[in-house]
Amino acid sequence: MFVFFKNMGHVLYRIWFYILVALPIIVFFPFLLLTTLSEKTYKQFFWLARNFWARTILYGMGCFPRIVREQKMEKGKSYMLVANHTSMLDIMYMLVVSKNPFVFVGKKELVKIPVFGFFYKRVCIMVDRENIKSRTGVYRRAQRRLDQGLSVCIFPEGGVPEEDVILDQFKDGAFKMAIAHKIPVVPIIFYDNKKRFSFTFLSGGPGIVRAKVHHFFETGILAEEDKSTLREEVRDVILKELETRTSNPDNSFA
Repeated sequence: MFVFFKNMGHVLYRIWFYILVALPIIVFFPFLLLTTLSEKTYKQFFWLARNFWARTILYGMGCFPRIVREQKMEKGKSYMLVANHTSMLDIMYMLVVSKNPFVFVGKKELVKIPVFGFFYKRVCIMVDRENIKSRTGVYRRAQRRLDQGLSVCIFPEGGVPEEDVILDQFKDGAFKMAIAHKIPVVPIIFYDNKKRFSFTFLSGGPGIVRAKVHHFFETGILAEEDKSTLREEVRDVILKELETRTSNPDNSFA
């Protein structure tokens, strides 16, 4: 009987998540739509998404952010944001972590999500990882967004790793792009998102969600042939943090 009620709680928690994803979009639909009619108003869209959509979902799910910043992003400067990817909460949490407006580079399959997908295809840089032409086009579209003073966010694992994998291997794209555009790479570590809302259906629950913004990796003097070294250095930082913090049974965090 206990297992039954526990599983029912997980199901209701999932349903509540999707309600929270859709509700702010429906309520603020006219304003969100107006701010996606032109790339010039993207910063206004980002502000709405960050403050009314992402925060509503996180706090509504009982997932309270606790963020440590080893270095702060400068207003008006572009960055390459990279993080581990284990949960749908990663999207909302990334919006909360960065005050600097950024554009997600993500897989085109997310367009299929009702309501969310409508805006996703209008404001994100979509990529078909199986299509070389699509992957090449990402660089052109990212260049235009960087020229507009925006940052770019990529989850460099290229997807969600297997259940027993702490951190998958990183793809080159984010690091190649950062070097090409001479922008700093910002490693961001999400410690608890998988525990709070993983892709395993009967799992999750409210609680603290910790994140850390690590010291930035500068790319000003790097060349394209350095992308592999940069990629592994960034991955190593995130992996070591995850191995250290996930072994901590409580929420102590500094």
